[in-house]
Parts: sequence; structure tokens; C-alpha cells
Amino acid sequence: MFVSPVHHAREGSPDLSPTFSGLYQSRSPENPYVGRMETAGIFCSKPSEPILYKVRVTTGQGLLTGTFDVISITLVGTNGESTKQVLNRAGTSCSRGSVDDQDIACDHDLGSILLIRLHKDPYSFFPESSWFCNSVQVTSAQGECYLFPCYQWIEGYCTISLREGSAKTPSDDAHYLERRHRREELVMRHNKYGWKEYLPGVPCCADIDTALSLEYNLQYSFPKATAFFGRGTMAMFEAKVKGFLDKPFSWGKLEDIRKVFWFYHTPVTEYVFNHWKEDELFGYQFLNGINPGVIRKCTRIPENFPVTQEMVAGSLGKYTTLQEELKKGTIYLVDYKILEGVPTIQLNGKRQYIAAPLCLLHQKPSGEVIPLAIQLSQHPGIQSPVFLPTDEEWIWTLAKTWVRNAEFHTHEVIAHLLCSHLMAEVFSVATLRQLPMCHPLYKLLIPHLRYSIHINVLARTYLTNQGGIFDRAIAIGRQGLAVLLKKALENLTYTDLCFPDNIEARGVSLLQNYYYRDDGMKIWDAIESFVAGIVDLYYKNNLAVQRDYELQAWVCDIFSKGFLAKRSSGIPSSIRSVPELTKFLTMVIFTCSAQHAAVNSGQFELGAFMPNLPSSMRKPPPQVKAPITLEEFLDIIPEMNTTSQVLSVLWVLRNEDFDMKPLGQYHEEHFTEEEPKQLIKAFQRRLEHISEEIKHRNESLELPYTYLYPPNIENSTAI
Repeated sequence: MFVSPVHHAREGSPDLSPTFSGLYQSRSPENPYVGRMETAGIFCSKPSEPILYKVRVTTGQGLLTGTFDVISITLVGTNGESTKQVLNRAGTSCSRGSVDDQDIACDHDLGSILLIRLHKDPYSFFPESSWFCNSVQVTSAQGECYLFPCYQWIEGYCTISLREGSAKTPSDDAHYLERRHRREELVMRHNKYGWKEYLPGVPCCADIDTALSLEYNLQYSFPKATAFFGRGTMAMFEAKVKGFLDKPFSWGKLEDIRKVFWFYHTPVTEYVFNHWKEDELFGYQFLNGINPGVIRKCTRIPENFPVTQEMVAGSLGKYTTLQEELKKGTIYLVDYKILEGVPTIQLNGKRQYIAAPLCLLHQKPSGEVIPLAIQLSQHPGIQSPVFLPTDEEWIWTLAKTWVRNAEFHTHEVIAHLLCSHLMAEVFSVATLRQLPMCHPLYKLLIPHLRYSIHINVLARTYLTNQGGIFDRAIAIGRQGLAVLLKKALENLTYTDLCFPDNIEARGVSLLQNYYYRDDGMKIWDAIESFVAGIVDLYYKNNLAVQRDYELQAWVCDIFSKGFLAKRSSGIPSSIRSVPELTKFLTMVIFTCSAQHAAVNSGQFELGAFMPNLPSSMRKPPPQVKAPITLEEFLDIIPEMNTTSQVLSVLWVLRNEDFDMKPLGQYHEEHFTEEEPKQLIKAFQRRLEHISEEIKHRNESLELPYTYLYPPNIENSTAI
């Protein structure tokens, strides 16, 4: 989770804490509790008996969440504030998973409790230890209950200020203390979370250089970090022990590729190994593989792709023609023009190559999608032949492998990195900067932004950095990555990110056996219904949306920092109505959860047998249809060490069960009101129904589609 403004006390610096009139105020031994209501000109008579407030503090269940530090509390209400009173008894309170109850005596009625301040101070000789506070509940003598969600690490000796947990937009704040707290929290957030340029012409990222500089609230939990780094280390160790990492040589046999890992075989990896050369699996992956958003309906053969009836007659059969199938809407096209002009690098001392293919596909009456023709460049001619299924076996296999290589690059850089990870980070930083913790949209979005910044910092450190995996095992390297990302952002539109609009724009509404579309539409509708309920609770009309300046600043941040203020993208720079807000929020949540799962979950399964998803090609695309041998094919696809490095990364980036939060499972109660809780339950019931439908369908499939099965979808882009 994300921390509210926290001051870390340093030697020689003043002790700062939130004041009654704001977030922080200097404390001194002479006057440690300045900020009482008397300073605001309000005086309260002292009753004969103290008034007791019951306080319940809940500590997180995770590893090392408890603390030995002294935890104290100050209650702040409309009629004044309490004195600072110690909550915990060292070693018995504020320990891992504890729920601690204590009475707080006050010499006057505080009125409605607006804020609490949690103070974390040294205890005896014990070293400082961070504390993860879930929530604080305060019950007044009259039985009024106030809940203060926290769900954050409190680091160092400091004081943090928390608001009562009711979700409120800026116009809902009636008390000046609430308004001041809101303003000062955002000032702190602006100072704490900044933007920086990642690469020229691509979305900005969090101004964080390394994982070591991440605050606790942005970091992986200990179980997740252990699993992440442990899995990567073991994969690289196994490849190293077997000698593959040290061999810049061609594979001797296709079967040897399966030996990179002993234990990481699944039914899908075995299926791919047994069927990778078949046209049916090649076509199937455009529908339900890891990059299912590139296939488009073709109503007219492109001028730069001179496919004729004679070329495809054998594949279509004698009872139909290419023109008839175009009219029926059963012809589809995948165009990798965006790869044209992207530079490549050298690997193992040899230049690498990519192509910008065109691939024509046909959906047969049986529902199978098969390739009809492949051209490996955007410029037809004698040196750019059209490859056909009727060609010699290995030259046709090579043409399909070039398409799979194009799939690797467009998937990893565009579908996965840009449209999932970088977008999730943009949404995260904008939320941290522009929405205070009490804002209903912060409460709605924060579970879907969990760990998004940390995983991207890790990617910039190990994958896309100078000398990282892109420079060691992928044909385009970091230089080509920068070029391709920039081109992709220039072409990215709001339509691309809004699932139903994207399906319609690509003309694939009637494509059979398109489980990605079917499951995605159900999940989009479920998210949209949930979001609409939340929006309707807090925005009664369009004017309420327009007047929420925090919301408008959030949207503007996404537009200017994520899309570099490109009007051509269609991304809104402001939101003017309730329906617009519902759609935008649905897009954000779907992108961070379901869309990321769709493009991430199958990477290792479909890429473990490397010829199905090669990261580089060592010779240029063939310019003639001369037959080739298996040995020549093996000399074109990646070498042993390159394969091993890429597969190790794909294994690390597979779905992680440790500390996974499935879609719709909100273990932290940011919403305290009953209405949003009921909407969450309805959302969960709908996802359970979708899960049952998918489970039932998959029982009859030879290759089940599980990437959008709700229990497999993580709430956020966390891996």
C-alpha cells in the first residue's frame, strides 16, 4: 500500500508531527502538545469525570509487521483533541496480526472524530522497527464508531495523520480541518512522488532509480520478493549447471530445447512441443495466445500483399474462393508494419534480424483459423515472395517462425510492456500524486495498482537497462526497444485500451472460438457494472464530476505524462460526465488486471519451446523459396545461451501464487460505508459466475483457455 505523508525524524532535526490545523507541526519538550482546540479559539468546559473512547488497533498479518516501538495516539474531533496517549505495551501489543483494544481518557467531549494521529517513538534500547498498521477503530462514549483505514508501513520515528474512512470528494468536506488535511496531504504526495522521463517519446515513469530506493509501501512483500528472485536464480542456475548459458552455439536437435529446464513442463508446453509446426496451432495463437489483440478482419487484400486466388485455392478448397470468403467475413489479417525500420543489435558477435510480415488467415467452417499466405516484408517484389502452405515443409515452417518472431517483439514491447506495465505505472503515479486517501477513486483504484511501480523498477533494472536482457538475448536490444516503444505510443489510442471498442474496431465480433474476446467481454462488463455503482454513489450528476478538481488533475496527469498530451490518442484530458468517468475507470482497472493477465500468463507456456516464440533470428528473411533443411533452420533460430536467458526470464514472469490477490478480492477494507461493500460483494458473485462458465467451457477444449479465468487474474500488474 501507499503511505500518507510521513516525516522521518533525523538526528539534529526538529520533531515534527501533524497539527490540529494541518499535517505537521514542530513539537518541543516545553510544549509537546501544541495544537489543542484552545489554539483555535475554542474552549471546552471540563466535566467532572473523564470521557472514555475505546480504541482498537489492528496490525497486519504479514512477516515482520509488528513493532517494539512505542505507538501512541491522539484523537482529533470537532470539539478539540485528546492528549497523546500510549497504545501498546512492548512485546504484547502492535505485534504481527494483533488486534489491541484500549481505553483513551479525555477531559472533554471531542465531538465527531475527524482525524487521528499515530505517533511512533523509540522504546528503551530496542532498534527502530517498521510497523504495518491495518486500521484503527475509535468508539465514542455514545457508541458512535469511527474507522480509520491505514494499510501501510510506518517507518522511522514519526507521526502520521489519518482521516476518518468515509469516502469523500473535495466538495463533500464540510469541516475546515478536513479540507486543510486534504490539501496538505496532496502537497506531501506531490513532493514525494514525482515523474521522470523513461525514454524519449514514451510514457513517463516514477522518479525512482532503483528498487533499493523504494519505500516499503511500494515494495513487494517478503513472500513475493523471495519467490520472484528465488525462481529467477534457480532457473538461471539450472541452465548454468547444464552448460546452456555458456554455449553460443546452435541447437543440435529440436528435442534438446526441452532440456533447458527439468521441472517446468506443463500440459500446454507439451502440447506446443507436439504441435508447434501445425498450421492450426499457429492460427489458434492469434485468437487465444499471448498477443490476441492484433488480428483484424480483412475485407480487401492490401495492395502491398499480392495474394491471388490461385495461390490460396488449395487451402480454401474447391467449393469457395478468396473473394467469396472476403465477403463472408472469414478472412483475417495480421500486419506487423510497425516493426519496419526498427534497428537490431549483435548477439554472440553476430548481427540479428527482424522482419515486418503480413499474414493472411482464414477461419474454416469448423472454426479453425489457418494461415493462407505470409509475406515477410511490406514491399512486394521478386525478393519478397509470398510463402504458402503448399511450399516445401521447412521453408513454410521458417516463414511462420519469422511471424512468431514478429509476435515476440510486438507482444513483449507493445502488448505487454507499453499497454500493460507502463500504463499501470502511469495510473499508479497519477493516483499517488493527485488523489488523497479519502477520495472514493483512490479507494477504488488502489488495490489495482499494488506493486505496479516495483515490478517496473525491477524491469528497468534488469531487463530494459543498458546491458540487460534486451541487450543480451533479444534481437532489437535496448536501442530498438526505444524506437519501437515510441512508434507504438504514437499509434496507441483510447479505442485500443477500451476492450469493447477495440473488438469492434478490429471487426472480430463474429470470430469463432475467440475465447479471449468472450471472456474479456464478460469481465469488462462485470468491472463496468461495479465501477458504475461506485461512481453513482459519489457523483450524483455530471456537474459533480466536472467540479471534482482532484479527479480532473488525475485525468490530466495521465493524459500529459502517459500519452504526452497527444490529442490524436483520443485519451481524455478531462472528464465531463458520469458515463465518461465510468468508462475511463473501467479501462484503468481492466488494463491493470485482466488485460495484463491475458498477455502475461501464457508467456512461458507458449514460449518454452523456443521455435514457437524466438527472440531473435540470426539470418535475414529468405528472399527466394529455396528449400532449406532442419540444420539450416536451427542455424537461424536463437542459440543455446540466448534461448536459456530468455526462457529464464519468461519463467520468472509467469503468474505467481505467492501473495497473489485475485481480481475482485479486496482484503484491505478501504471503503468503510455499507453501500460500496455491497457493490464489492455483487462484483465478486458475478466473477464467480463467470468463473463457472469458463470452467465448464474449458472441460470440452483440447487446449483450455485459462488466462482470463478470474481466479487466475491478479488485481494488479504485479509481475
